[in-house]
Amino acid sequence: MSAINNQEGFATRLGVLTATLGSAVGLGNIWKFPYMTGDGGGAAFLVVYLLATFLVGLPVMIGEIMLGREAKANAVGTWKKLAPGTLWYLVGAAGVLAAFLIMAFYTDVVGWVFSFIVRAVSGELNTVDPKVGEAVFGAMVSNPWHSLFWQWGVLILVGAILLGGVSKGIEKTTKILMPVLFIMLVGVCIRSLMLPKAGEGLAFLFRPDFSKVTVDVVLNAMGLAFFKLSIGMGTMMTYGSYFRNDADIPLTTMRVMLADLVVSLLAGIAIFPAVFNYGFEPTAGPGLLFMTMPAVFSSLPFGQFFMTVFFVLTGIATIGAMLSLFEVPVALLSGNGWMGRKQAVVATAVGLALFGIPATLSFSTLSDVTVLGKNFFDIYDFLSSNIILPVGGICICIYCGWKWGIAQSRKALSNCGALSNSALIDVWFMLVRYLTPLLVVLVLLKGLKVF
Repeated sequence: MSAINNQEGFATRLGVLTATLGSAVGLGNIWKFPYMTGDGGGAAFLVVYLLATFLVGLPVMIGEIMLGREAKANAVGTWKKLAPGTLWYLVGAAGVLAAFLIMAFYTDVVGWVFSFIVRAVSGELNTVDPKVGEAVFGAMVSNPWHSLFWQWGVLILVGAILLGGVSKGIEKTTKILMPVLFIMLVGVCIRSLMLPKAGEGLAFLFRPDFSKVTVDVVLNAMGLAFFKLSIGMGTMMTYGSYFRNDADIPLTTMRVMLADLVVSLLAGIAIFPAVFNYGFEPTAGPGLLFMTMPAVFSSLPFGQFFMTVFFVLTGIATIGAMLSLFEVPVALLSGNGWMGRKQAVVATAVGLALFGIPATLSFSTLSDVTVLGKNFFDIYDFLSSNIILPVGGICICIYCGWKWGIAQSRKALSNCGALSNSALIDVWFMLVRYLTPLLVVLVLLKGLKVF
């Protein structure tokens, strides 16, 4: 156990905040949130998403970080330490599997982003015809060696950062990247708001039409809130183990949640005014980012510059999330003494490079190969996002609310009475014990298409 107890941690409170925020902020903010908001009817979806974040995402996130800090161990070791001799460690093992599955296809999308940065700089995307962006995107994903090159490049980049360790690698990197992300995103928003029809995009994003709220909209919003905060996959438990003992967990998670929301809203402000101004459809789906934004930016003065900036900040947004996902198996391999940290980073990168090949080739060589009617890219996403993450969230709620109990939770979340947050803990405990698990069950049943 000494390898676990003496593990490296975050050196500063700012590092705790930026690293945790870096885990939550990613493509979910700049890629998934805008297109799901577009599909869900705009502001009505946003309102439901806000409620889901407070009632679903935040309670699970607090519980996961709390357990990780208490045990000072990795995603599996936390359960073995807190519930020895039981099968609770399987929850942690499932979280590691989910992180691995997500990285196997997430690195594909991140590779697309970095590829588009190069294409934006070269001027290849500098056209007002959205079909050009669509053609470039299609050619990119259908070329197996091109796709593998970018995916493996992403793995090398993230692995190199993690070789620096927790404080010198993760903490140092996210301290730099998170402020840069905010500054660059605000700049793009300012330019987007100067467009003649920016008001239409803002009305779509902030003026709710509750007649568009359906059961699917509610459940999709809850699922997005769950996924975007990186919970149920062992990342927050692993990062929790690096938290300082004097860190205010409820306050930190609240700040992370609010900052994550701000990034999502900024992405919406950057995208929707421009989309409406140039007559594109907000319901373009996952292709909204890659297929329409090049045409949108090419229509603007200095469009190539702003397009490059947009894809660079999208790439920045992916780094923090990838670091946290990558760190889950690394912490497991190194924390249990199976190998040193450097060896664990290399082993994880190699494993992901191999395991990610089927997902990467799902749009080219293996496009005709399906499992349960889905290609490898989609099956990795389905198993992790629709099954493992909700099940993990439910288990965290059950453990915190029914086994760990209010007394130990109060001690952990108040830092042994040093913080005056008793009322907040009571509210959190009632949510995590009753309402939150019920809502997550609905997300799980929706993912399984029970209704």
